[in-house]
Amino acid sequence: MASLSDKIMKYAETFPEGMVLGPKSFLHLGNRAAIDQALRSLVRRGGMIRIFQGRYVRTINTRSGKRSPDLQKVLDSLQKLLGGPIVPSGAFAAKSLGLSEEVPPRPTYLVPGPDRRLSLGGIEVDLRHAPRWQLVVPGRLAGTIIRALAFLGPEKTEDALNSIVPGLSETDFAQLISLRSRVPLWIAEPLGAFIRPEHTAEVLFYWAFNRESEVP
Repeated sequence: MASLSDKIMKYAETFPEGMVLGPKSFLHLGNRAAIDQALRSLVRRGGMIRIFQGRYVRTINTRSGKRSPDLQKVLDSLQKLLGGPIVPSGAFAAKSLGLSEEVPPRPTYLVPGPDRRLSLGGIEVDLRHAPRWQLVVPGRLAGTIIRALAFLGPEKTEDALNSIVPGLSETDFAQLISLRSRVPLWIAEPLGAFIRPEHTAEVLFYWAFNRESEVP
């Protein structure tokens, strides 16, 4: 007869790589105390990884042995649990735009939930709580710019915008402008100074009609 640990492992393997699971995911297999004990045993045996308190992911079997699941797949799964986007930190954003040389000591992401330290095999990742305005338009240049400005602060915002905005495409500029109503005044005001009468109808149309829909 299969042990509870084996049943948990078999059930976990029905989920995609990186799926974040908790004890409640397995309550149909046994009582909570037994589930917790079995999960601890699976972590010791290398079948599961405890990424932080109460959350686990299964390891992936390969021909060369076990490996941790892909970090991005774990973060994608966490987004659903946290109810909002997970995005690279402002420090990462600023460095990617050439606005800063500062590098966080470990990978850091902004999240809508509380601060956590995520452990994934040999990797440790900081999850830092951020207000909603810093989580806007994930995966888009406009969102990266906003997060970079949040990291740099009010004193460096105007210089940063002067460096970035002239090189933006009309679409990226329009999306950035569309976020003015969602960011602090110390970003919105210097950003508004870049709006000119000669801007094309595309920019003004985007700003007028898409500014809400582009922001989660």
